[in-house]
Amino acid sequence: MFTAFAHATLPDLRVCEQARLSRDARFDGLFFIAVTTTRIYCRPVCPAPQPKPTNITYYPNAAAAEAAGFRPCLRCRPELSPSDGAWRRGDAAVARALKLIDEGALADQSLSQLADKVGLGERQLRRLFNDRLGASPIGVHGTRRLLFAKQLLTETRLPVTQVAMAAGFGSLTRFNTTFREAYRMAPRDLRKRTELAAEDRIALRLGYRPPYDFIAMLQFLRGRALPGVEFVDETSYARVFGPAEAPGWLRVSQWNDKPNDHALKLELHGAMPSQLLTIVNRIRRMFDLDADPQAIAAALSADERLRPLLKKRPGLRLPSGWDGFEIAVRAIIGQQVSVAAARTLTSRLAQHFGTALPTPFSAELAHLFPTPEALADADLTSIGLTRARAETVRTVSRALLDGRVDFHAERMLEDFVARWVALPGIGPWTANYIAMRALGHPDAFPADDLVLQKAVPTQPDSAKAGGTRMTAKALTARAEAWRPWRAYAVIQLWRDSMPAPKPTNAL
Repeated sequence: MFTAFAHATLPDLRVCEQARLSRDARFDGLFFIAVTTTRIYCRPVCPAPQPKPTNITYYPNAAAAEAAGFRPCLRCRPELSPSDGAWRRGDAAVARALKLIDEGALADQSLSQLADKVGLGERQLRRLFNDRLGASPIGVHGTRRLLFAKQLLTETRLPVTQVAMAAGFGSLTRFNTTFREAYRMAPRDLRKRTELAAEDRIALRLGYRPPYDFIAMLQFLRGRALPGVEFVDETSYARVFGPAEAPGWLRVSQWNDKPNDHALKLELHGAMPSQLLTIVNRIRRMFDLDADPQAIAAALSADERLRPLLKKRPGLRLPSGWDGFEIAVRAIIGQQVSVAAARTLTSRLAQHFGTALPTPFSAELAHLFPTPEALADADLTSIGLTRARAETVRTVSRALLDGRVDFHAERMLEDFVARWVALPGIGPWTANYIAMRALGHPDAFPADDLVLQKAVPTQPDSAKAGGTRMTAKALTARAEAWRPWRAYAVIQLWRDSMPAPKPTNAL
């Protein structure tokens, strides 16, 4: 019979076996199937013929499989799997360390420096990774780099030198050697297997676990889109990004090459190779592509108010934002005004104080959002902001510049909120909203939100929204049972309080 790597986060072996046999995409990225006869590891959705159970070993992640000497399958391509969201979300030390690794912390820093950032000793961090992930931090970092390089070699026409740079290798020789040792082929050999059309843009496939309601995500972003900076239609999201001297644009849409292809399509134009991994990580966070809907629903469905909402919208995700400062400014301007009014004022701010592109990419994509430097001393009352809101935006701009607040991945939610509320004009609602939409923090909870207080009745059998309004204290107590996924409860309740949109299907 099959065997399994001894690991706390690996699903029950019977679940793994059933998911493997049915090729269940809901488990994509939650475990990998290693075949001892071929020394190859696959995703649960791999279309290849099923191996004999006696030749199977299950691993919780790609790094653990590669640490055991297995190579990624060229057919199902493990690099397309969403990450195990449970270990890359929240405040646990391993989660914060993984986020830092995703941001490239080990590319230019030592393991001891990474451990210091999450408040652990180097030996303790290494032990936690081995116990819970089955691989060392260095192993996770190495697998991450190689799999991203493998995706670029397969899906783009970038020269191998630029692929090496994009994956964080400072030397082409080192990249070739590492790739050959790990995958038993040269990078150029992998490229020979694919035919790619010549284009002026890069297109990458970003996988997710179903269900995923992409239409609902676009509806949320469209109501907040800033003209000139972003453009959202019924099928895609687009925006410009900096720096001003070398701007680019991106577009995110549904990948429709195959039926049941659970992925989004990221198109990039003007991105430098060194930016690619950062951009991909930002988009994955922004569109919440690494969430595990089953784990979230299991935790929140115990609440009678949330259970029917999760059943009705199982694919609803947490919409984050492209840039932390941009989200912070939006949150400040949005204090005590409608979403439409906040969008109007923020659009004026972007047009007046942002950077106009000398050559716009299109009529819809012509401005970069202003930087903290541009707003630190700006006269923001000229665009209609109240003096109080204008001063808060300036205060936040200065605080980001001098390091009093930040968006660092190692920051725990409680510490993040405390730093932000210490600034004049920033209260708990604003700080938690920023944590939700700038960090994508799954447990951020703006308990002072009026819509939430009205949406959750004081009694389980009370009328839905519009009944008794809860206090922030009572709402916080009720939400204790929703941890560590309170932000997902917020999104469900906000969505339920909106006017009913046209019927759509989760993708």
